[in-house]
Amino acid sequence: MEPTTAPAKPQFSAAAQAEIKRLLTHYPEDRSKSALLPILHIAQAEFGGWVSPEVQDLVAETLNIKPIEVYEVSSFYTMYNLKLVGKHVLEICRTGPCMLRGSDELTEHLERITGAKVGETSPDGLFTLKEVECLAACGFAPVVQVREQYYEQLDTPEAVDAMLNELREQIHRPILSWEENELPNSLKNN
Repeated sequence: MEPTTAPAKPQFSAAAQAEIKRLLTHYPEDRSKSALLPILHIAQAEFGGWVSPEVQDLVAETLNIKPIEVYEVSSFYTMYNLKLVGKHVLEICRTGPCMLRGSDELTEHLERITGAKVGETSPDGLFTLKEVECLAACGFAPVVQVREQYYEQLDTPEAVDAMLNELREQIHRPILSWEENELPNSLKNN
């Protein structure tokens, strides 16, 4: 019988730990749970764009709270991914103004081009499609959000294809603010 080793327990990088420590200074010591949302964002960025149960346990341990308190929050908000996602999560606005301006057609086009249905990841691992509620860019509908970037007026196949091509050309994921000092100059955001 082959010896098996347990998978390594996830750990935050030194840069993420420093950012978490900095964030916690914004809250009273007995209210560290108030930092849960931003720390979940850090965790999601650190661990491949999603928060596994093990990562959620790490967040709970970091904040000295019960794991269920993290599970409740991460499963409530759609901004946290609870399963593995592609390199780019395309959040498609599906509310009234975007629907009137063609978000249904946008979604169909994205599904056709990427090979993924809403809630799935493309076969090449690049794109996960996700429908979300209002992105507060009604005047520029239809809209897709990818991380902090909005892609607006995606009402033609050409506009959608240009967005996808731009995303395909990104070699690295965007660098996070707390990572800046630990990176070689070639990878820093300029």
